[in-house]
Amino acid sequence: MKLYYSPGACSLADHIAMHEAGMNFDRVKVDFKTRLTEDGKPFDDINPKGYVPVLEFDDGKRLTENIAILSWVAQNAPSLAPSGEDGSLRLLETLAFISTEIHKQFGRVFRPSSDAEATAARKKIGQRFALIAKMMRGDYLFGDKMSVADAYLFTMLTWARKMGVDTPAELQAFYARMRERPAVKLAFEHEGLE
Repeated sequence: MKLYYSPGACSLADHIAMHEAGMNFDRVKVDFKTRLTEDGKPFDDINPKGYVPVLEFDDGKRLTENIAILSWVAQNAPSLAPSGEDGSLRLLETLAFISTEIHKQFGRVFRPSSDAEATAARKKIGQRFALIAKMMRGDYLFGDKMSVADAYLFTMLTWARKMGVDTPAELQAFYARMRERPAVKLAFEHEGLE
Protein backbone atom coordinates (compact mmCIF):
# COMPACT_ATOMS: atom_id res chain seq x y z
CA MET A 1 0.00 0.00 0.00
CA LYS A 2 1.27 3.48 -0.89
CA LEU A 3 0.28 6.93 0.31
CA TYR A 4 1.05 9.68 -2.16
CA TYR A 5 1.64 12.90 -0.23
CA SER A 6 3.18 16.33 -0.40
CA PRO A 7 4.91 17.60 2.77
CA GLY A 8 2.50 19.57 4.94
CA ALA A 9 -0.40 19.23 2.51
CA CYS A 10 -3.80 17.89 3.54
CA SER A 11 -2.42 14.37 3.00
CA LEU A 12 -0.72 14.85 6.39
CA ALA A 13 -4.06 13.92 7.97
CA ASP A 14 -4.05 10.53 6.24
CA HIS A 15 -0.37 10.03 7.04
CA ILE A 16 -1.04 10.60 10.76
CA ALA A 17 -4.20 8.47 10.81
CA MET A 18 -2.48 5.55 9.09
CA HIS A 19 0.36 5.65 11.63
CA GLU A 20 -2.18 5.85 14.46
CA ALA A 21 -3.85 2.74 13.01
CA GLY A 22 -0.51 0.92 12.95
CA MET A 23 -0.73 0.34 9.21
CA ASN A 24 2.28 -0.63 7.13
CA PHE A 25 2.53 1.54 4.04
CA ASP A 26 5.04 3.15 1.74
CA ARG A 27 5.11 6.88 1.26
CA VAL A 28 5.62 8.47 -2.15
CA LYS A 29 6.38 12.18 -2.15
CA VAL A 30 4.86 14.32 -4.89
CA ASP A 31 6.53 17.50 -6.17
CA PHE A 32 3.80 19.82 -7.39
CA LYS A 33 6.26 22.12 -9.17
CA THR A 34 7.45 19.35 -11.49
CA ARG A 35 4.19 17.33 -11.27
CA LEU A 36 6.34 14.23 -10.65
CA THR A 37 6.55 11.66 -7.88
CA GLU A 38 9.90 11.23 -6.15
CA ASP A 39 10.51 8.17 -8.34
CA GLY A 40 9.97 10.22 -11.51
CA LYS A 41 6.44 9.20 -12.49
CA PRO A 42 3.97 11.81 -13.80
CA PHE A 43 1.61 12.39 -10.89
CA ASP A 44 -1.33 13.25 -13.15
CA ASP A 45 -1.18 9.65 -14.42
CA ILE A 46 -1.71 8.50 -10.83
CA ASN A 47 -4.42 11.01 -9.98
CA PRO A 48 -5.96 12.96 -12.88
CA LYS A 49 -7.50 15.31 -10.27
CA GLY A 50 -3.94 16.53 -9.77
CA TYR A 51 -3.74 16.61 -5.98
CA VAL A 52 -2.97 14.51 -2.94
CA PRO A 53 -3.84 12.40 -1.06
CA VAL A 54 -3.92 9.19 -3.05
CA LEU A 55 -3.94 5.81 -1.36
CA GLU A 56 -2.87 3.03 -3.71
CA PHE A 57 -3.64 -0.52 -2.64
CA ASP A 58 -1.48 -3.54 -3.41
CA ASP A 59 -3.89 -4.61 -6.18
CA GLY A 60 -3.37 -1.24 -7.93
CA LYS A 61 -6.75 0.27 -7.02
CA ARG A 62 -6.60 3.86 -5.82
CA LEU A 63 -8.65 5.91 -3.42
CA THR A 64 -8.57 9.72 -3.34
CA GLU A 65 -10.04 12.47 -1.16
CA ASN A 66 -9.45 12.89 2.57
CA ILE A 67 -13.00 12.00 3.56
CA ALA A 68 -12.82 8.69 1.71
CA ILE A 69 -9.32 7.73 2.84
CA LEU A 70 -9.89 8.72 6.47
CA SER A 71 -13.20 6.81 6.46
CA TRP A 72 -11.39 3.76 5.08
CA VAL A 73 -8.77 4.02 7.84
CA ALA A 74 -11.52 4.24 10.47
CA GLN A 75 -13.31 1.20 9.00
CA ASN A 76 -10.08 -0.77 9.24
CA ALA A 77 -9.10 0.62 12.66
CA PRO A 78 -12.42 1.05 14.54
CA SER A 79 -10.62 2.51 17.57
CA LEU A 80 -10.10 5.65 15.43
CA ALA A 81 -13.83 6.19 14.95
CA PRO A 82 -16.48 7.35 17.41
CA SER A 83 -18.48 4.52 18.90
CA GLY A 84 -22.22 4.22 19.25
CA GLU A 85 -25.15 3.65 16.99
CA ASP A 86 -24.54 6.79 14.94
CA GLY A 87 -20.74 6.88 15.29
CA SER A 88 -19.99 6.36 11.60
CA LEU A 89 -22.47 9.08 10.64
CA ARG A 90 -21.02 11.52 13.18
CA LEU A 91 -17.56 10.82 11.81
CA LEU A 92 -18.69 11.44 8.23
CA GLU A 93 -20.49 14.60 9.31
CA THR A 94 -17.36 15.94 11.03
CA LEU A 95 -15.02 15.02 8.18
CA ALA A 96 -17.35 16.76 5.72
CA PHE A 97 -17.49 19.87 7.92
CA ILE A 98 -13.70 20.07 8.16
CA SER A 99 -13.33 19.47 4.42
CA THR A 100 -15.93 21.92 3.17
CA GLU A 101 -16.00 24.60 5.84
CA ILE A 102 -12.33 24.80 6.88
CA HIS A 103 -10.08 23.06 4.35
CA LYS A 104 -11.77 24.66 1.33
CA GLN A 105 -11.51 28.15 2.84
CA PHE A 106 -7.73 27.87 3.15
CA GLY A 107 -7.43 28.02 -0.64
CA ARG A 108 -8.59 31.63 -0.37
CA VAL A 109 -5.89 32.30 2.25
CA PHE A 110 -3.04 30.55 0.40
CA ARG A 111 -3.90 32.04 -3.03
CA PRO A 112 -6.24 35.00 -2.58
CA SER A 113 -7.37 37.03 -5.54
CA SER A 114 -7.38 40.11 -3.29
CA ASP A 115 -6.66 41.24 0.26
CA ALA A 116 -10.40 41.45 0.85
CA GLU A 117 -10.82 37.80 -0.15
CA ALA A 118 -8.02 36.70 2.20
CA THR A 119 -9.54 38.71 5.06
CA ALA A 120 -12.98 37.23 4.47
CA ALA A 121 -11.56 33.70 4.35
CA ARG A 122 -9.60 34.20 7.58
CA LYS A 123 -12.78 35.45 9.26
CA LYS A 124 -14.78 32.45 8.02
CA ILE A 125 -12.06 30.01 9.14
CA GLY A 126 -11.96 31.68 12.55
CA GLN A 127 -15.74 31.29 12.90
CA ARG A 128 -15.54 27.62 11.92
CA PHE A 129 -12.69 26.95 14.36
CA ALA A 130 -14.72 28.62 17.12
CA LEU A 131 -17.68 26.41 16.30
CA ILE A 132 -15.65 23.21 16.20
CA ALA A 133 -14.03 24.13 19.54
CA LYS A 134 -17.53 24.25 21.06
CA MET A 135 -18.37 20.88 19.48
CA MET A 136 -15.44 19.07 21.12
CA ARG A 137 -16.53 16.44 23.64
CA GLY A 138 -13.28 16.15 25.59
CA ASP A 139 -9.59 16.20 24.74
CA TYR A 140 -10.54 15.17 21.20
CA LEU A 141 -13.50 15.80 18.92
CA PHE A 142 -15.52 12.81 20.13
CA GLY A 143 -14.26 12.49 23.70
CA ASP A 144 -11.16 11.11 25.32
CA LYS A 145 -9.79 9.15 22.38
CA MET A 146 -8.43 10.33 19.08
CA SER A 147 -10.30 9.72 15.82
CA VAL A 148 -9.29 10.13 12.18
CA ALA A 149 -11.21 13.43 12.23
CA ASP A 150 -8.77 14.72 14.84
CA ALA A 151 -5.91 14.07 12.41
CA TYR A 152 -7.71 16.20 9.81
CA LEU A 153 -8.48 18.99 12.29
CA PHE A 154 -4.85 18.95 13.46
CA THR A 155 -3.68 19.39 9.86
CA MET A 156 -5.94 22.40 9.45
CA LEU A 157 -4.55 23.87 12.68
CA THR A 158 -1.04 23.32 11.32
CA TRP A 159 -2.02 25.44 8.34
CA ALA A 160 -3.56 28.07 10.64
CA ARG A 161 -0.28 28.37 12.55
CA LYS A 162 1.68 28.65 9.31
CA MET A 163 -0.61 31.36 7.94
CA GLY A 164 -1.12 33.29 11.19
CA VAL A 165 -4.84 32.48 11.51
CA ASP A 166 -6.07 32.90 15.09
CA THR A 167 -7.51 29.84 16.81
CA PRO A 168 -9.42 29.43 20.09
CA ALA A 169 -7.49 28.44 23.23
CA GLU A 170 -9.20 25.02 23.26
CA LEU A 171 -7.84 24.27 19.80
CA GLN A 172 -4.38 25.52 20.72
CA ALA A 173 -4.39 23.03 23.61
CA PHE A 174 -5.68 20.32 21.26
CA TYR A 175 -2.86 21.12 18.80
CA ALA A 176 -0.28 20.76 21.59
CA ARG A 177 -1.75 17.38 22.65
CA MET A 178 -1.77 16.11 19.09
CA ARG A 179 1.76 17.34 18.43
CA GLU A 180 3.01 15.05 21.23
CA ARG A 181 1.46 11.89 19.79
CA PRO A 182 4.03 9.43 18.41
CA ALA A 183 2.11 9.06 15.13
CA VAL A 184 2.20 12.82 14.59
CA LYS A 185 5.91 13.00 15.38
CA LEU A 186 6.59 10.15 12.95
CA ALA A 187 4.54 11.73 10.15
CA PHE A 188 6.34 15.05 10.70
CA GLU A 189 9.68 13.24 10.55
CA HIS A 190 8.74 11.41 7.34
CA GLU A 191 7.54 14.61 5.70
CA GLY A 192 10.54 16.67 6.82
CA LEU A 193 8.38 19.14 8.76
CA GLU A 194 9.66 21.12 11.76
